[in-house]
Amino acid sequence: MSRILKYRELLLVAIIVVLIAIFSSRAPGFASPESLANIFNDTSILMILALGQMAVILTKSIDLSVTANLSFTGMAIAMMNAAYPQIPLPLLIVMAMSIGALLGAVNGFMVWKIGIPSIVATLGTLTIYRGMAFVLSGGAWVNQTQMTASFLNTPRVVVLGLPLLGWTAILVIAIITLVFTRTVFGRSLYAAGGNPTAALYAGIDVGRTRFFAFVLSGALAGLCGYLWVSRYAVAYVDIAAGFELDTVAACVIGGISTLGGIGSVGGAILGALFLGVIKNALPVINISPFWQMAISGFVIIVAVLFNARQEKRKGRLILRDAANSRPPLAEVPAEGAAA
Repeated sequence: MSRILKYRELLLVAIIVVLIAIFSSRAPGFASPESLANIFNDTSILMILALGQMAVILTKSIDLSVTANLSFTGMAIAMMNAAYPQIPLPLLIVMAMSIGALLGAVNGFMVWKIGIPSIVATLGTLTIYRGMAFVLSGGAWVNQTQMTASFLNTPRVVVLGLPLLGWTAILVIAIITLVFTRTVFGRSLYAAGGNPTAALYAGIDVGRTRFFAFVLSGALAGLCGYLWVSRYAVAYVDIAAGFELDTVAACVIGGISTLGGIGSVGGAILGALFLGVIKNALPVINISPFWQMAISGFVIIVAVLFNARQEKRKGRLILRDAANSRPPLAEVPAEGAAA
């Protein structure tokens, strides 16, 4: 399986490089270091959200409320900054992640303790969290004149050619990589989705693991709530509407199986970057927004078909290996034969 994942990631890298080369031939300067840094920076929020979505998908679940979580958290933090400008920015960020984690915990509790399917639970909270943002703000916007300069400008500070928003994404990627590959929780995520029955026999609480996967997804959505509002200098109820589908698409394109237990951080990041290149390039070469949506949908369908083919091939290999490793039946001498 590691060989399949590696092949998938190398293929995505090659496709991204080819796309950049093609688009740069149509739009000179598209492949310049400044342009590529901008694409990475533009995709940073999607990458962070995709990592949270990946944690949930690994447990054979899905979180459709990530951007509604982002919307409510972004609105709450923007209003807090406008009303109490003396609150330090680090404390506001901690508050954003805490609110997001709490909203994620609500999803996890419904899936874990009540037994509601994740797609149903998070579809419901998607609407609830958007409604909460409307009630909290009264439908009003919080614009840049109401927020402090440090709140708005900190993610835009350029360090070594990349804004702090991009460096934040790199830090989150590094931390999540360590968590997924070097901790008991990370291994539990893969086990809970890959083989829940075996995970139970190994002493892993599958329900609790799913709960904390939703908490992690919520915390990252809360962080993105601040990053989104500061980047676009406005908070309103419908921010990031529909963006939750992009997080799922990034995971699927990156090879994270919707059946759970299969995927890598590198795959999710490359899937997000693929979408980032597409979304940044199509307007540059004057592709209609309607065709942009059609192309994105086509790419998702192809990625799902590719994933299904790889998983079917994996199943055949397991059966073949099991048949080859089965010991031959011992020959039993006929009754009465000479010893």
